[in-house]
Amino acid sequence: MKICGPKCSLCGLIISVWGIVQLVLMGLFFYIHSVALIEDLPLLEEYENLDAFYTAANAAYTQNAYNCWIAACIYVLTLLLSAQQFYMNSRVTAN
Repeated sequence: MKICGPKCSLCGLIISVWGIVQLVLMGLFFYIHSVALIEDLPLLEEYENLDAFYTAANAAYTQNAYNCWIAACIYVLTLLLSAQQFYMNSRVTAN
């Protein structure tokens, strides 16, 4: 069943591949606690002591990494749908 045309499915393929690459890399950098991404963590302005800050930062880094990987998995589903649509459109135009 065709849902979108050949140009839309090709655009979906390209955007899905880019999204997967970007989100997997971002998830990796969050997982290794990259200092460059600390501004993207949902942290409070002040903490009682340094240990409380480290605990909150570690939990936030891990949660953001998981969120990136979940979003990458959703992009895999989009990639599969776009690839199926691209195949359906190329098969119809070949006949």
